[in-house]
Amino acid sequence: MDPVRLITGTALPLDRSDVDTDQIIPAHWLRRVERTGFGKGLFSSWRENEPGFVLDRREYAGASILVAGPNFGVGSSREHAVWALMDFGFRAVVSPRFGDIFRTNATKTGLVPVVVEPAVGEALLRAVEADPTLVVTVDVERRLVTALAAGIQAPFPMDDFTRYRLLEGLDDIGLTLVHADALTAYEQTRAAWLPTVPLRG
Repeated sequence: MDPVRLITGTALPLDRSDVDTDQIIPAHWLRRVERTGFGKGLFSSWRENEPGFVLDRREYAGASILVAGPNFGVGSSREHAVWALMDFGFRAVVSPRFGDIFRTNATKTGLVPVVVEPAVGEALLRAVEADPTLVVTVDVERRLVTALAAGIQAPFPMDDFTRYRLLEGLDDIGLTLVHADALTAYEQTRAAWLPTVPLRG
């Protein structure tokens, strides 16, 4: 995944709480075998049944930050929810609370889950609703979310290891490859009689 340090852009307000992963990407989309193309299914049930749903409103086109109510990403553990958000163009989600598995899946894929105090989340939602052009910045290095034109600046918690992964752009494979030299040295000294896995080019 690519390094994530600073995300600056407009935001889309999703004023709903307890949004589960089935609402983010309905189950019938999970039959796809690719990891791309899930953006078309993002919130598709709401988009199909609610004319004027916020995701389809022109003034929020191109938003890179989703501002949601509390308990975002609860429910099943499907990674597809994160893939759908990223495929649609979101690089961060701001909420007072996330489902644990969703938050973990997000950080391993490069989507930044920004946990804010409820009052901050509410203020940011209202500010983005009032001004779709409002610029919001998520600073992973400083662990800070700002919307200066609305007078909003707030820290957000993120453990050092997750911050390191995002700043360096390391998914699980990348974390393993950090130790490539040590792994190669170990393999070169292994006893010849131990089993091996042939490499395919």
